[in-house]
Amino acid sequence: MPEGYRVEVLDHVQLAMPAGGEAVATAFYEGLLGIPRVPKPPELEVRGGCWFERGPLRVHLGVEDGFRPARKAHPALAVVGIGALCARLEAAGHAPRHVVEVPGMPQWYVDDPFGNRIELVPARA
Repeated sequence: MPEGYRVEVLDHVQLAMPAGGEAVATAFYEGLLGIPRVPKPPELEVRGGCWFERGPLRVHLGVEDGFRPARKAHPALAVVGIGALCARLEAAGHAPRHVVEVPGMPQWYVDDPFGNRIELVPARA
C-alpha cells in the first residue's frame, strides 16, 4: 500500500447523456431500476443531467455535447431479485442480454435509454 493514503471506495459513477433527457433518464433509473432521483446542487443543476442515489449507490448522469453512449465502459449494478428486474426491464422494452458468465457469476447487460451499457449481476450474500 502506498505510504500515507489509501483509496477506499468508489464514490459514484458518472455516465453521459444528451441534453434534455432528464425525464427519460428518470423513467429508467428511478422508474425501472428503482434508484431515487435526488436534487443536484443548485450550482450544478444549470448544467443539466440528473443524479440517482440510495445510500452508497450513486449514479450521476451529465449532459455531454456531442454525446456518444458508453458501449464498453460500464457500471455493474448488484441486484437482489435480478430475475424480477430483468423481467420488468424486458416488459418495458429494455430486454437484458445474458452473457457468458464468469464462473459462478451470471451477468446481464441492458442499455439505458441513451445506449449506455449497464451490467446487472446478482447481489452477493
